[in-house]
Amino acid sequence: MNCFTTAWGEFELARFPEDPREQLRAWDAADEYLLRHLHEAAVPLDGAVTVLGDRWGALSTALAAKASALTAVTDSYLASRAIAANLARNGLDPAAVAVRSTQDAPPARIDVLLVRVPKSLALLEDQLHRLAPAVHGGTVVAGTGMVTEIHTSTLNLFERILGPTRTSLAVRKARLIHTAPSAGPNTDPDAGLVRPANPWPLRYRLPDGIGVLSGRQVTNQAGVFCADRLDIGTRFFLQHLPEPTGAPRRIVDLGCGNGIVGTAAALADPDAELRFVDESFQAVASAEETFRTNLGPDRPAEFLVGDALADVPTASADLVLLNPPFHSHQATTDAVARRMFTGARRVLRPGGELRVVGNRHLGYHVTLRRLFGNCRTVAGSPKFTVLSAVRR
Repeated sequence: MNCFTTAWGEFELARFPEDPREQLRAWDAADEYLLRHLHEAAVPLDGAVTVLGDRWGALSTALAAKASALTAVTDSYLASRAIAANLARNGLDPAAVAVRSTQDAPPARIDVLLVRVPKSLALLEDQLHRLAPAVHGGTVVAGTGMVTEIHTSTLNLFERILGPTRTSLAVRKARLIHTAPSAGPNTDPDAGLVRPANPWPLRYRLPDGIGVLSGRQVTNQAGVFCADRLDIGTRFFLQHLPEPTGAPRRIVDLGCGNGIVGTAAALADPDAELRFVDESFQAVASAEETFRTNLGPDRPAEFLVGDALADVPTASADLVLLNPPFHSHQATTDAVARRMFTGARRVLRPGGELRVVGNRHLGYHVTLRRLFGNCRTVAGSPKFTVLSAVRR
């Protein structure tokens, strides 16, 4: 936990879930830059303020006592929990921030729109489209990000969807984006802005030669990994999924993304009951549509947005399938994978299996052997390895 100093006071902040071993802060120079700009420019906060993409609650916490009506829109379950935890940590009213997911209905009116530029350009495009009808000619629009996160394509999105856009000078490797929105919900002929249609979600068919999923339709909401194609790691994993046992099984597709892996397991095993879990609201929505498109409305399945397996009952699964992330925004870390492995060990029944695909250089076998007491290599390629660990 660290102290975040702003013009409106000091705040104790931590990422969620809080891990004393992690040294990553809950804010960066981009958050500081945006808040300093709001204060120095005396941006009025007495109207409807929306914060898009607040990563760990730094912006929402700092603005909670200043904004009259503050809404935080996020694709991240962990970010939503971080906002709540940091408000409580600083003695702020939890009702001061209305948290909505990227799948929820957007606010009806936005007087100040603050955008923390996400890693995914697609997610930014989708959310600007969704929020644009609430923006009016007097709306203050300000984005922020580190210099490495803001590209010409980023600025083009603001320009095409909202209106004329410019950037600030860089300060401590952070930059601001300023947009002067065109009035009107959809078009403003005087400003020359004709807003394009939102291309998300994207639906496409998988290639042949990948087993039960060959030619099947996949849905990707904006921001979900590998939006328009089957990535090579998942393709390799699909070739090495466990065979059906002939008995009913409960299978968890952990970090499910668009649900391809769990859908393949369900197609191969008609008696299996699937649970799809991801911390991304966009991912779980994608997985649900992918699954229902290919298996219909009656096949038993659960779709859970959550903190890895924290909300899944102990000893409730026979198989966990996992392609873990190894980034937390711009930071490379194995903390997320370790928590997923630990959670899998808890939710597996004795004899249950965790099957993992990962880049060979990450060395997941060491962590799995320490947690489970066993780990075998199912398959390997020059880049990827598929590992199996069994709950004893």
